[in-house]
Amino acid sequence: MSWTEADIPDLSGRTAVVTGSNGGLGQENARALAAAGATVVVASRESEKTDRAVEELKAAVPDGNFEVVPLDLASLDSVRQAASRIASEHPTLDILINNAGVMAVAEAQTADGFEMQFGVNHLGHWALTALLLKPLLNAPAGRVVTVTSTAHHFGRGLDADNPHMKGKYKPWKAYYEAKLANFQFGLGLEEKLRKANARAASLIAHPGLTDTDLQARSVEKNGDRTARFFHMLASKTGMSPENGALPQLRAATDPTARGGEFYGPLWGNNGPPVRKPVFRRVGLDKAVDKLWEVSARETGIPLDPSSP
Repeated sequence: MSWTEADIPDLSGRTAVVTGSNGGLGQENARALAAAGATVVVASRESEKTDRAVEELKAAVPDGNFEVVPLDLASLDSVRQAASRIASEHPTLDILINNAGVMAVAEAQTADGFEMQFGVNHLGHWALTALLLKPLLNAPAGRVVTVTSTAHHFGRGLDADNPHMKGKYKPWKAYYEAKLANFQFGLGLEEKLRKANARAASLIAHPGLTDTDLQARSVEKNGDRTARFFHMLASKTGMSPENGALPQLRAATDPTARGGEFYGPLWGNNGPPVRKPVFRRVGLDKAVDKLWEVSARETGIPLDPSSP
């Protein structure tokens, strides 16, 4: 029997943070979690877009509890400010969905000089997760869900000496590596949580092919043939954001889900959300160790569940 939004349990009294919740999958996550009773922190940038999204969320869930916290994952200062505010207002955090991201944009740097895709998709979420570890570990059963993509299969692995691809940048290659980093981060975090005997769990999810503004932004910021192709494909065959959001919602809320599991559409890029096999386990421990070393080095923010 297919898992649907109706299977989300009662989340009254729980708090969730969703990055990039001012549109697309993130907005659907925020709506569904609030409809189930959770207090939802809408953590996103672009204030006008966020204002419109919150109006839509309140119209969809009139009794929903939404809080807006400005968050720009392309700025560590913004991440620190957002995490500080969230942690001070919510000493217990039940759900963190690392959803926001960019895809195959032209070469650009974050405020801290990171390659934009690695910086936003991974390093920004690394910093946010690390800075919210204490409230996550305070929860009876906190969950971190990191959104990856089937594109992670094309990633070849992080170059520790040149993580920002200086002189070697290619938009799609950078996207593959960033999504592989998301994949490795979610699985690596679960392993470290287990070693620390923490009550929290880390899971990963991917939305398959979903028709959101991600593809349109890729065309706007890049415009190559591949970007235009995926934009066309998503518009014609992609799932709705409501359906595309289900894998990460299941990972975040299903009582039977366990740390280290991977959720995605049944038929690869379409279909109901199911638990997927985790491939690329050979060499995963070494890849995770390298990712942890590089991420802490680049951000200056350690992530250790044994000493949050």
